[in-house]
Amino acid sequence: METSYYTNDAITLLKDLIAIPSISRSEEKVADKLAEYLNLWHLPFGREGNNLWVGCPDWDNNRPTIMLNAHIDTVKPVSSWTRDPFQPMQEGDVLYGLGANDCGGGLVALLQTYRIMLNRPRKYNLLWVASAEEEVSGDNGFSRVLHKLPNIDVAIVGEPTGMQPAIAEKGLMVIDGYAHGKSGHAARNEGVNAIYEALDDLVWLRDYRFRKVSPLLGPTKMTVTVVEGGTQHNVIPDTLHFIIDVRTNEFYQNEYLFEFLRKKMSKCELRARSFRLHSSSIPEDHPLVRRCTERGMTPFGSPTLSDQALMPFLSLKLGPGESSRSHSADEFIKISEIHQAIDTYVGLLDGLTL
Repeated sequence: METSYYTNDAITLLKDLIAIPSISRSEEKVADKLAEYLNLWHLPFGREGNNLWVGCPDWDNNRPTIMLNAHIDTVKPVSSWTRDPFQPMQEGDVLYGLGANDCGGGLVALLQTYRIMLNRPRKYNLLWVASAEEEVSGDNGFSRVLHKLPNIDVAIVGEPTGMQPAIAEKGLMVIDGYAHGKSGHAARNEGVNAIYEALDDLVWLRDYRFRKVSPLLGPTKMTVTVVEGGTQHNVIPDTLHFIIDVRTNEFYQNEYLFEFLRKKMSKCELRARSFRLHSSSIPEDHPLVRRCTERGMTPFGSPTLSDQALMPFLSLKLGPGESSRSHSADEFIKISEIHQAIDTYVGLLDGLTL
């Protein structure tokens, strides 16, 4: 009965959130709506930009702290939607709408879990955080609110994982590469071709394999995803620009990889856009992970990026819905998945000792 009551609150809130466009960097109105519900449920909250957080009223700095986190922003709807992405539509057990699966289901399930756990004895502090700009890893998202939050020992991030614990997550580094040559007339074989200058480096990049392979995340991967060079058929190109998508496992830090690539790709100029999106992991013997495995859940490694990359503390991803539905047309979440998620979260947290 208790879970059903809170599931109804979760679905009512989720429908209201879906109805408000909340594309990354445009989340103010959906944050306002969320604040209305926090006030309705008498949950005093803090707000920094479009990020909101609520701490338990019995906060004790001598206890460890668990953070429950999910994001409020969405990607732009793809053109192949057959429904209005901002019109929540429930058909039986299924609720359609942009952000329903990624990450509205996790957001509302964690909030209701927080409400339930406030009334139960705990040996830890509980903090619920709704973050903005997750889909673009924006500066006004979790990074902006982090310094406002108290010390955190471990976090549950409500990304859609089919309610299986993702205990490791790949990091991301995007690198712009540049090769330089000298323009000339193609008919006279003049100049220095910037495309040819880059070839050896690009072939090395294609063929290189990092030695340390993660049992959960697999190898660190580097992929050239964009190449731009040349202006017309009869002019030797004097510049070439390419982009490298680097997905790191827990054995390689972004800063180290960048310096390694600079040494190996000596003919090209490399510029990293950011180093801050590191791989993350939590030990398999952590009490929270042990709770998951005791309940028959299967830990795995996630290839997709989340706000975990910005968290300087232990975390795992665990949420209702399926990752395969994210960023797709006619996105949906099941009501039963949210009900199960609340039950599971409460089961993990009730009586937990860190």
